[in-house]
Amino acid sequence: MQRRAPALGGPPGACDNTRLPGRAPVEDSCRLGVYCGKPLKHLLDQLGTGLPAFLREVGLPAYRARQVRHWLFAGRVSDFATMTDLPAALRESLATEFSLWTTEIAAHRQANDDTEKLLLQLADGNRIECVLIREGERRTCCVSTQVGCAMGCVFCASGLEGVVRNLSTGEILEQLLRLQQLLPQDERLSHIVVMGMGEPLANLDNLLPALEWATSPEGLGISGRRVTISTVGLPAALKRLATEKHPYHLAVSLHAPNDVLRSQLVPVNRSAGLADVVSAADEYFAANGRRLTFEYVLLGNLNDQPEHAKQLVGILRQRTAMVNLIPYNPVAGLPYQTPSGRAVDRFVEILQSAGVEVQVRVRKGDQIDAACGQLRRSLATTEPVTLS
Repeated sequence: MQRRAPALGGPPGACDNTRLPGRAPVEDSCRLGVYCGKPLKHLLDQLGTGLPAFLREVGLPAYRARQVRHWLFAGRVSDFATMTDLPAALRESLATEFSLWTTEIAAHRQANDDTEKLLLQLADGNRIECVLIREGERRTCCVSTQVGCAMGCVFCASGLEGVVRNLSTGEILEQLLRLQQLLPQDERLSHIVVMGMGEPLANLDNLLPALEWATSPEGLGISGRRVTISTVGLPAALKRLATEKHPYHLAVSLHAPNDVLRSQLVPVNRSAGLADVVSAADEYFAANGRRLTFEYVLLGNLNDQPEHAKQLVGILRQRTAMVNLIPYNPVAGLPYQTPSGRAVDRFVEILQSAGVEVQVRVRKGDQIDAACGQLRRSLATTEPVTLS
């Protein structure tokens, strides 16, 4: 039996924007992912199969799914009512089954360099971060893949309390749409860096579908070659990426040039050493053909010495790769320091003189705790704000 989309002013349970007995106003309930006591499905988790199946169930044509997706990704709508080329009954029916948003903005910060950061509160009360970075014509979004992180990098704010859970595909996509709403209508997101909270390769099953929608012409339409996945290097997951032949750029976070120091800074290295990580990265390069990036956070007087640079040269000299040096962004409560300018220059000089391509990342958003996990820690008890 086919279900029919309820008409406005329809039977009990149909959303008519009135207050239900003992409940919040319906528009608030829908926004929070609860409708008439029934949890709503997150629409961004249902784009591929759930939404088309729902439309078939209520007897509507498949092209309506394309219209809904167009409104989500290109129309930048904030509710179903704004999808004006859909029948009113369908908009009503969608609102009884799906939630557009499952996050609330707990904090919104903007730095002098126009970097913007959102602290998002999820439906279960956990919090994640995402960042919009403006550089010339580029509009880059940095997204999270987990609540917390299990990799244990000792200098990183994201993993100080461990990992809570993976984000769903919809929760990853929602970060992109939240950041897109910060842009004027004549601007669009151009690049994605998966460098926020969490280890992306530990959540590939949810991340890859999100990136498929982000790069699809029916989604955000961002070129796959403008997507970078950052990882500490999980060899099995790297090999999976190589086998599946994705177009994305890979950035492997080394942070140390030998296993003794890397195991101290990145504890997961104890289960898969540098040789395995670099070998798996080589497999990805062989399958993908895109130059690898190796990220290296410079910690003052810890991994920024000339001998460390020389050891790094030994690993990378024969590889088609670039080193992205990242002067440490201090985290309150941690003992690590930003390296001196002289130490950074010396490190760069050693790499360049050996023929290794290198760049130093420009620090963005210092005033707004833009490094991953910082804002979440500093505003752990802040109440969310509701933005229209």
